[in-house]
Amino acid sequence: MEYRIEKDSMGEMQVPADKYWAAQTQRSYQNFKIGGEIMPREITHAFGILKKAAAMANFNLGKLDEERKNVICQACDEVISGKLNDHFPLVVWQTGSGTQSNMNANEVIANRGNEIAGKKLLHPNDHINMSQSSNDTFPTAMHISAVLIIENELFPAMDKLIATFKRLEEENAGIVKSGRTHLQDATPIAFSQEISGWRNMIEKNKQQLTLALDGLKELALGGTAVGTGLNSPKGWGEEVAKQVSALTGKNFVTAENKFHALTSKDDIVFAHGALKALAANLMKIANDVRWLASGPRDGLGEIFIPENEPGSSIMPGKVNPTQCEAITMIAVQVMGNDVAVGMAASQGNFELNVFMPVCIYNFLQSARLLTDGINSFNDKCVCGIRANKAKMEHNLHNSLMLVTALNPYIGYDNAAKTAKKAYKENISLKQACVELGFLSEEEFDKVFHPEQMI
Repeated sequence: MEYRIEKDSMGEMQVPADKYWAAQTQRSYQNFKIGGEIMPREITHAFGILKKAAAMANFNLGKLDEERKNVICQACDEVISGKLNDHFPLVVWQTGSGTQSNMNANEVIANRGNEIAGKKLLHPNDHINMSQSSNDTFPTAMHISAVLIIENELFPAMDKLIATFKRLEEENAGIVKSGRTHLQDATPIAFSQEISGWRNMIEKNKQQLTLALDGLKELALGGTAVGTGLNSPKGWGEEVAKQVSALTGKNFVTAENKFHALTSKDDIVFAHGALKALAANLMKIANDVRWLASGPRDGLGEIFIPENEPGSSIMPGKVNPTQCEAITMIAVQVMGNDVAVGMAASQGNFELNVFMPVCIYNFLQSARLLTDGINSFNDKCVCGIRANKAKMEHNLHNSLMLVTALNPYIGYDNAAKTAKKAYKENISLKQACVELGFLSEEEFDKVFHPEQMI
């Protein structure tokens, strides 16, 4: 491998000749050989956005000349597109402020910009990092990446699942089945009503995430090192937020209190709490689906789900609810990530939180897993759900909890006696009720209509 020499305040470093990064990135690359978790690409691209926005803001406020602004913007566009991903090698397990990832962006954009310009035009600190500090850029990248993944990726996946549930509600209108509480038989419910509960869970989660977006759309840029805005021109925070908004199509604003924005990660915690709520609901929905599809002969068997792959290496013909298993594993991971996010956010000391890389790594993993998991669960499972009407009808009329309909006519205690007798003697509720003398056959038939109990 060929190398070139790059310099920083600590001296010279050998850097791979084909890479745009420089000395500070190389130091981090060599000093943190920890794990294989590369800084999320969502953060890399968010840095491209914020560095471009910063150059435009600096130009508009008279701090940066037009030639440098144009070259920086061109290099940033390549970062945003992912073209320069290979030039961002740093791992999550680095400095807790994310300083080295900020310098990675500064160095790559400067060197690529100089290559575009054909001359030594840009300095990573003086021009790319102008009016900024790692302490306000990294939390800004966190918020930009969080907003983009939620609005551009997770919301469309959730909307698609909601639409599928709406279709299933319409297709299954009029089908009545046995309800269940405590994993025991309960009073009847329409299958469409059961599905509507699943749908509304996802709708509620979207409302919760939408509420959380308000905090995530506040940007720390303009606070610089400790929140005072040292070396940042007046109005720069507002101007750079305006530029980020224009580049992303999202309504970002400058944080009202930069001291809070640098040291507190509560907006990330709050938003991840909504991701955890989504994970909890997906766990419940997937468990419902696999319970209802259990069998095919010795389980509930009330719905059919797509058969995607063989389920056993030893049992021929076995098919398992694998999409349900995948989404429930994702739910467990997200719940675990929530602990890491909360713990990381609790570690802000004085003017800075220094657990930011692990905080955003877990946040973005949760959002990414939920997005991919929902898409897969929807496309490979939920879209193909079909009611087993015969089994639903059988289970409905075999349920002892239909006796609840008799409460107004024979009272709770007599209804309980009827259910116990029917279960003990393996006879119908009607036969038990008549034999106990609570109602005649005609009276029973007049008041007992399970399909009307919903």
